[in-house]
Amino acid sequence: MTRWHLSRRSLLLGASGVAVAGAMLGRPRGAYAAGKLSVGFWDHWVPGANDTLTRLCREWAAKEKIDLTIDYIPSQGNKLLLTIAAEAQARSGHDILAMNTWLPGSHAERLEPVDDVMKDVLAKNGPTNPVVEYLGKPDGHWRAVPATPGSQMKGPASRIDLLKEHAGIDILAMYPPDGPATPAAEQWTWDALLAAAEKCHKAGFPFGIGLGTTSDNVDTWGSLFHAFGARLVDEKGNIVVKSDATRAALEFAKKLAAFLPADAIAWDDGSNNRWLISGKGALIFNPPSAWAVAKRDAPQVAEKVWHHPAPKGPKGRFGPYLPYYWAIWSFSPNKSAAKSLLAHLSTREAAEQLVAASQGYDIPGYLSFNDFKTWNEEGPPRGTLRHYPPTKDQILSIAAAPAPHKIAEQIYNQATITKMIARIVQGGDSIDKAIAWAESELEGFMRG
Repeated sequence: MTRWHLSRRSLLLGASGVAVAGAMLGRPRGAYAAGKLSVGFWDHWVPGANDTLTRLCREWAAKEKIDLTIDYIPSQGNKLLLTIAAEAQARSGHDILAMNTWLPGSHAERLEPVDDVMKDVLAKNGPTNPVVEYLGKPDGHWRAVPATPGSQMKGPASRIDLLKEHAGIDILAMYPPDGPATPAAEQWTWDALLAAAEKCHKAGFPFGIGLGTTSDNVDTWGSLFHAFGARLVDEKGNIVVKSDATRAALEFAKKLAAFLPADAIAWDDGSNNRWLISGKGALIFNPPSAWAVAKRDAPQVAEKVWHHPAPKGPKGRFGPYLPYYWAIWSFSPNKSAAKSLLAHLSTREAAEQLVAASQGYDIPGYLSFNDFKTWNEEGPPRGTLRHYPPTKDQILSIAAAPAPHKIAEQIYNQATITKMIARIVQGGDSIDKAIAWAESELEGFMRG
């Protein structure tokens, strides 16, 4: 865990030559002046990203005369998750902590509502995407402020050359480097992906889509289920997994699984990254982390990778989106300063700097922020991130939605969707038997 302690004197000295990223959203200078504040941010894997976030905080702290301490807590080894759990139990620790996806809802009763902050932020930035609101406002109140660092899309990262050579798909003709998607992108469907997966498998370059129980796997198959209109539990809490849509999704998943790596059932979140970087795979579903590592370790692979939207299904083109948040504990002794800092970090100016520092990895949750120039400029190849941010023809999704939050979180964390597929592919279950198993699991979640 990396710690920055910014005393008032060092803050004033350090900020003397730095321009403030953006004015406070409707909050006069000095409204929350003085005091101490302790923040636990997610430790970004992109070199330099933490430095930009630290600088933005230094600027704010110098202006507001706050004695600020920043810890960067890695997600590896569940260190961030363990920190959140320990502080929730002890009712002591940081004033602000980074939390991803389901955690603001899980800890809602222990978090300070931030409706007042979000009222000003939304008035300035416009609306968030629906996944951000679904996860950050689980009970009608904003429980955390959307964070730029860590928020990500998990669409395809494809090998331009391998798709063209072995599957006859020109991904650049669909998603060109210098403009929006062309009409040819309408042909990018799950059926087209299935046909391409079979051809690339026969050529020795299988698609790297895992069937394990970790986030990358759940997110990919969750978007497939949404594209087929398959839901496990509806928004009212009714179990609806037994449906024609679920059967269609599982039938398709069974076909696709036949063309995936033999050990896909055991894959974790690092497996697909390694698959692409190794040069063995023609496509994975992932944010640009695999590509960014390949730039350093396998540049001959990186220069042939293209990021683009997910395929289209019977119910639309669903793109997996995972947001991060900044949450304030209800036991924080300096809630006013915490809210002031989060408002400062939520400006367009701050978000644009953070996206640039992450080399385009981060996708802010505000719809009006999807036009930052970083995504057009990153490479090689130039424009590889041009189609990474959400586009108008995509429906952003999170696996297990639209179920009520507490049920959806269990569906997601227990990987019910990928386990259904695994029972069919590896366990030999029929589709009806796998659905019956899922019904039993869901009933158990309801009782819990």
